Amino acid sequence: MKDINAHRHAHDFSGGASRKDNGDFTTDKRVLVLAAMALVVGTGGALSAWVLINLIVLVTNAVWMFKISVEPLSLGTVARSPWMVAAPVIGGMVIGLMARYGSEKIRGHGIPEAIEAILIGGSRMSPKVAVLKPLSSAISIGTGGPFGAEGPIIMTGGAIGSLFAQFFHLSAAERKTLLVAGAAAGMTAIFGSPIAAVMLAVELLLFEWKPRSFIPVVIASCVSITWRPFLIGSGPLFPANFDMPLSGWSILLAAGLGIVSGLQSGLLTTLLYRIEDAFEKLPIHWMWWPALGGLVVGLGGLIEPRALGVGYEIIADLLNNHIVAAAVLAILLVKAGIWLVALSSGTSGGVLAPLLILGGTLGWLIGLALPGDPGFWALLGMAAMMGGTMRAPLTGTFFAIELTGDMHALVPLLAATVAAYAVTVLLLKRSILTEKIARRGQHITREYGIDPFELTRAADIMIANVNTLPAAMPAIEALAQLTERPDARRYYPVIETDGRLVGMISRADALRWQNEPDLAGQTVYDLASDTSIPLAHPEDTVGRVADIMIQADTGRIPVVDERTGVLVGLIARKDLLRLRSAANRSEFERGAYLGAKR
Repeated sequence: MKDINAHRHAHDFSGGASRKDNGDFTTDKRVLVLAAMALVVGTGGALSAWVLINLIVLVTNAVWMFKISVEPLSLGTVARSPWMVAAPVIGGMVIGLMARYGSEKIRGHGIPEAIEAILIGGSRMSPKVAVLKPLSSAISIGTGGPFGAEGPIIMTGGAIGSLFAQFFHLSAAERKTLLVAGAAAGMTAIFGSPIAAVMLAVELLLFEWKPRSFIPVVIASCVSITWRPFLIGSGPLFPANFDMPLSGWSILLAAGLGIVSGLQSGLLTTLLYRIEDAFEKLPIHWMWWPALGGLVVGLGGLIEPRALGVGYEIIADLLNNHIVAAAVLAILLVKAGIWLVALSSGTSGGVLAPLLILGGTLGWLIGLALPGDPGFWALLGMAAMMGGTMRAPLTGTFFAIELTGDMHALVPLLAATVAAYAVTVLLLKRSILTEKIARRGQHITREYGIDPFELTRAADIMIANVNTLPAAMPAIEALAQLTERPDARRYYPVIETDGRLVGMISRADALRWQNEPDLAGQTVYDLASDTSIPLAHPEDTVGRVADIMIQADTGRIPVVDERTGVLVGLIARKDLLRLRSAANRSEFERGAYLGAKR
């Protein structure tokens, strides 16, 4: 008698996936290879951040001061003149030409494009994007665009990780890990925020939480923060310390501010895409839209020059109260207006710095009527705006802590960001990031959960009472049963007298064998014996069973005892669908058990 288990291991229909002997994680030694690669990618991400920062400063000085310099320049110090309107328009024209004749992927703020590359493009980015994205962003921000550098550096760092990965024989999942590692390294270098960068990777880019991806991303961020003192500087970007006593009232007020920030986020997101729809209706090519956006930016600059550019000095002034209420209100209104129009026009630039400024200015103004330092409420507004708009509350919380170095604000920050997150999740189906992807015809979900196929065993869903055929049955008799009886099944497992599985026979097999002349004298065993029959064990996960079905291209999988090879059940495709239905019922069927009448 043949050993069905030995044959099974000789021909693995599942491709090695979802084995029942898996531990808590599926990660193997390949993670060490990715970890070593993350060292290189982390260095590349840090260097790309340094290049982008200096490129922005270089363009800014060239455009506004007409000199070649990498000394930081605040556009709030630039005198109002016709050039303040012309410069953003010219910058928009250049970006439009770069997008049309270079790559359309440089349009926008970078994070949706990174998500698309991960989910749709096999985590493959082109060298053209790695060059044109930072260059276009530097031109956009340097000519007055009200954007930040984080979106472009996420795209650029991700491109570096992707390009490096494409030199090696890696899977799409492994390329994704290195792409995200490069993105996290770039963000870490810009803001000095390795924890927030890792959380951003988890909440926005990885679409999983596995050691295979988490470990290399952390390594790349750690490498980047190690390089940062030599390339950009050390310490928090906006050091601050708020002596705000932690109490129930302070946490409640923080949550209230988070709700307001969530409403602000929902309003800005809605306005952004309505303005984008208006651009779509223009009777001109999209190449010219950034120039129109630049015109609005320039006009806004005439009203409030500090609304132009990245605006990091505004964040510092808000946190340290080196600003007056009238200026804060002007920055809030002008920055919101020019940012919405410019981003809708399809120019290049990030959203994080503008979100911090818009949330911070509103939080600061509200903080005038609340106890404590208005700068503290500005910090909460920044984090809440980021967490709610990007649907990344943990990222927003840790980002604010790493920007300021103030750990005492942790709990109020968490309350504010989660409140804003709750508001935006309930108000809007999609975030400012995923709405753009949805408009391109792709739907994504950002919820993590345990796959019921990996939680359930084959024994839980298999049919135990299976109609079988004995191996010793004459072939002629078996064919008559399969083809003539109205109650015949589509598939029959063939078993020995002791219950061990021999093979499977289908009605299609029987119809094919009808015209063969040499059936006389043969038994079912002679027809059904198959050394490569796909089968499962009762302890196997349903995920493994589904993998076997796919690899073997079959709709029925027999289940045998692992030790004896005795048939114990059968699983069909409809049993997998029933499991899916049961999982849905656990989500939507509600009932009370304690105190309920029986």
